[in-house]
Amino acid sequence: MRLSEQSKKEWLEWLKAIAVAITLAFILRTFFFATSIVEGASMDPTLQNGERVMFNKIVYYIDEPARGDIVIIERPVKSYVKRVIGQPGDTVEIREHELYVNGEKETQGYLTEEAASATRDFGPVEVPEGKYFVMGDNRSISKDSRNGLGFVEEEEIIGRTELVIYPLNQWGLTN
Repeated sequence: MRLSEQSKKEWLEWLKAIAVAITLAFILRTFFFATSIVEGASMDPTLQNGERVMFNKIVYYIDEPARGDIVIIERPVKSYVKRVIGQPGDTVEIREHELYVNGEKETQGYLTEEAASATRDFGPVEVPEGKYFVMGDNRSISKDSRNGLGFVEEEEIIGRTELVIYPLNQWGLTN
C-alpha cells in the first residue's frame, strides 16, 4: 500500500508534533518539574505515605528555601520530604512543645494538636551558613535535623513541593 503525498505530509507533521511533545516533556521534567513518592509517615497529616507529589526544581535557582516550604532533599542513598524550619543564621529551639525561631514563637497551623504535643524539647541550635534545619510534620517519628538527618546543605535541596498528584482523590496544593 502506497501513501499519497498528502498522507505522507500529514504523517510527517504528526511525527514532528510527537517529537516536539516528547522533547518538551523531557525538558520540563529535567529542568523544571519532577515527581517524587512520599515514603513513610514523617509528613503526616500534610502528606501521606504513598502519595506522589510534583515538585518545582527551578524555584531555588531563582530564590532560596523559605521557612515553611516543603522541600525534597536528595541524599546519596535516599531522598526525603521535609519542611524548612530554620534558614542559615537562624536559632531554632523547641520548648514545652512550642517552636521558637530567633526567640519568637512560631505558629504551626500545619500541625495537628497531637503532633505539636509530641514535639520534645530541643536546642537551641544555630543553623550554620549554607545549611537548613528541617523537620517532618509528624514530629514524634520524623527523622530530621534533630535526630539523624542533621543540617541540610543548600545543594541537597532539589525542589519545593507544589502539588499532590496521586492518588487523584488527594489532588491539590501542598502547604
